[in-house]
Amino acid sequence: MDVDVFEGKPYAASSELAENRDHAVPLCVDLDGTLVRTDILLESLFLFLKRHFLQIFLLPFWLWKGRAFLKRQIAGKVDLDPCLLPYREDLLAYLREQRRAGRRLVLATACDARLARQVAGYLGIFDEVLASDGVTNLSGVRKANRLVEVYGERGFDYAGNDAADIAVWRRARRAIVVGAGAAVRRAAVRSGNVVEFFEGRRGGFLEYLRAIRMYQWVKNLLIFVPLAAAHELTDPAQLQKAFVAFLAFSLCASSVYLLNDLLDLEADRRHARKRFRPLAAGTVPIAHGVLLIPLLLGAAFGTGALLAGNFVFLLAIYYVITVAYSLWLKSLLVLDVLVLACLYTLRIIAGGEAVGIMPSFWLLAFSMFLFFGLAIVKRASELVPLQNVDKVVKVRSYRPIDLDALTSLGVPSGQLAVLVLALYINSDDIAQMYTHPRLIWLLCPLLLYWLARVWLLTWRGKMHDDPIVFALKDRVSLGVAVAALLIVIAAL
Repeated sequence: MDVDVFEGKPYAASSELAENRDHAVPLCVDLDGTLVRTDILLESLFLFLKRHFLQIFLLPFWLWKGRAFLKRQIAGKVDLDPCLLPYREDLLAYLREQRRAGRRLVLATACDARLARQVAGYLGIFDEVLASDGVTNLSGVRKANRLVEVYGERGFDYAGNDAADIAVWRRARRAIVVGAGAAVRRAAVRSGNVVEFFEGRRGGFLEYLRAIRMYQWVKNLLIFVPLAAAHELTDPAQLQKAFVAFLAFSLCASSVYLLNDLLDLEADRRHARKRFRPLAAGTVPIAHGVLLIPLLLGAAFGTGALLAGNFVFLLAIYYVITVAYSLWLKSLLVLDVLVLACLYTLRIIAGGEAVGIMPSFWLLAFSMFLFFGLAIVKRASELVPLQNVDKVVKVRSYRPIDLDALTSLGVPSGQLAVLVLALYINSDDIAQMYTHPRLIWLLCPLLLYWLARVWLLTWRGKMHDDPIVFALKDRVSLGVAVAALLIVIAAL
């Protein structure tokens, strides 16, 4: 078993320890779910998958040799940054106070010793580390036996958080319960030695809605575009089909958002705003995120199967592309924004398939140019704050010096979308769709105005890193949408 001793503040004198029995007894602290609001094994696993995806086939063989062996192998291939972990600040403050009072602190965790040492070394408050060593998984009864072996029966206090810690609390002098569920709390109380509860911040239902990014479902309203373009929004049967398609795409997208957040935990925690995402902040357990991914995906394809035609096939294509984007494509220069534009256009194609209406050439061309430009806005908004920093700094594959080049690509792309709209208005098709087709021309200056404003706000650093989310919160953008709707109604 790995045991590490860290140099720290000198202990209190023997006479002082005798006066205070608490300080004479070491305080042992669990790591996963107790000291940090996360699971180190799952974090390191997703970090491993992100950096060594082609080695995924090794995982079953490692697990076959035991959880401790699996942890050791993964720990040897990843570098977890301990300064980014979501610590329980209230517990950490308590531990620092105990340390200042001269108490011996021990990090006792089922996490692999290599990663546990990194955390202990960063915090600088632990005197010893007891952790899994590649052979023994130090959890539950094994941890209890090890602590009794080192410190004696009732010779230590223990802070833990889940059912595996009940066996340790039963053999500890005193139990400290940290952020545990109701069942674990009751079991801990039955041990008769609980002295402290740390509730912590726990995620409610709204946190789970944030985790699946339900607000991003608005992007899937593109499913209804073919129906709107064909003026069939008043058909209840068609609306029902479009809604089913919308729900299938939304559930599928949420499963990918969760996967993306699990793969980007460290990057999100470095971001000023993304660090508050539920998985990064630890308000939704990583294990719950892992469980939700297949549940949402299964619900998505189960819902999509209700629709005829090739809808499920298009949904599968969407899923494969979005997963590939999360794992790899988002780091490729230019191709990343092209993929985003294709994903938006794919939603329109899938919406048409769901209701049996083939989107026109005009609609698909307009979509590609418009969303390619908006995807570039997304990248440009991430680079604007970095203009005055080192030119070597990267955001994905882009550098601050690329901002002018991105603008020269994004602005014309939006203008081409307006041109496609103008050509469509001038075509023979429009006379069959509208009573007053010339009114549709008003959409062109309206769209030009909105795109110009988006780019100006981007250059000023006032653009949300997702222009679609920005448009939903921006009063001017909402006003433009209402004006466009009124123009279409008048033309009809």
